[in-house]
Amino acid sequence: MHDCNHQSHSRLNFLAATGAAATMLLPGTRAVAQAPAQRRLIDVHHHHYPPELMAVMNAWQAKHSLPPIGPAFWTPEKSLADMDANGTTTAILSIASPHGVWFDADPAAIPALARACNEFAMKMIHDHPGRYGLFAALPMPDVDASLKEVAYAFDTLHADGIGLPTSFGNRWPGEAAFAPLWTELNRRKAMVVFHPYAPNCCGGLQPGVAESYIEYPYDTGRTFLSLLLSGTLVKYRDIRWTLCHGGGALPYLAGRIETLAANSHEKLDVVAPNGIDAELKRIYYDTANATFPATMAALLKEIPISQIMFGTDYPYVTGKQNLGPLESQGISSNDLAAIESGNAMRLIPRLRA
Repeated sequence: MHDCNHQSHSRLNFLAATGAAATMLLPGTRAVAQAPAQRRLIDVHHHHYPPELMAVMNAWQAKHSLPPIGPAFWTPEKSLADMDANGTTTAILSIASPHGVWFDADPAAIPALARACNEFAMKMIHDHPGRYGLFAALPMPDVDASLKEVAYAFDTLHADGIGLPTSFGNRWPGEAAFAPLWTELNRRKAMVVFHPYAPNCCGGLQPGVAESYIEYPYDTGRTFLSLLLSGTLVKYRDIRWTLCHGGGALPYLAGRIETLAANSHEKLDVVAPNGIDAELKRIYYDTANATFPATMAALLKEIPISQIMFGTDYPYVTGKQNLGPLESQGISSNDLAAIESGNAMRLIPRLRA
């Protein structure tokens, strides 16, 4: 791992430290008040921390002269308490992006580590019926091992999708070597969710400036451009690609990217036959730590309501910290219901139950 990553790991340092009543007309009667429909709130961005993952995180912490992460930082009980505090019906579990490649773990050990994370989540699902789902972790960038975990995740664990970091060390998902994975996930019409972090190249670039402030949103943009300009988005049309945190910097930079690419990219008509804007509007986004007025204004101006889902980034941000600002944006009740649960239920039909 690059020496610059010894500094400013804010995420890890942090670890150390619907609706209103409706009316309807009944035949031959006057208007009668209806009881409000039961509100659903589905969090598609909710992290879990299996003991095996905590162990390699703490080994990485020690290697970089950072304090250990205590076992009380995250527990299933705290997760459920936060969900209950803001009325979350169901949360889809995923791991937060590991620094380096799985915290610089021995490559031979990474498949077992990914399996442990997925099986831990499945135990939570079984222990708390209806409360959790899973975006399964893969031992990327090992494509062969990842293909085996895809089969296990979907065929045995019945995962709701796949959760991946935006990059793997200094490699991004549009790389040709990853094509077999996308081919299989396209065949399965899988949901693939990219969670950001700082790649090896860009960790600790500015001493004293936390990577999560700006670098994470930028790496989300790098991932979109990697998928777009490599032709991955246009080739694998049945994957439900999803970007966390409102797409990072993408809604703000969308016009700039499209203008510059139109002036300089020789094969833009091949990789984006309907234009870059159409590709941005086709993929999906969550609102985790992105429900601030300016952020939501950009997201809602660029992206259709149908493509936006509620997320929290728990435990880094609470459900209430995300939900309160979202509800204050002046979004119509129908659109808010779509963001809070409707779009997730459309993408993951089992959540309708």
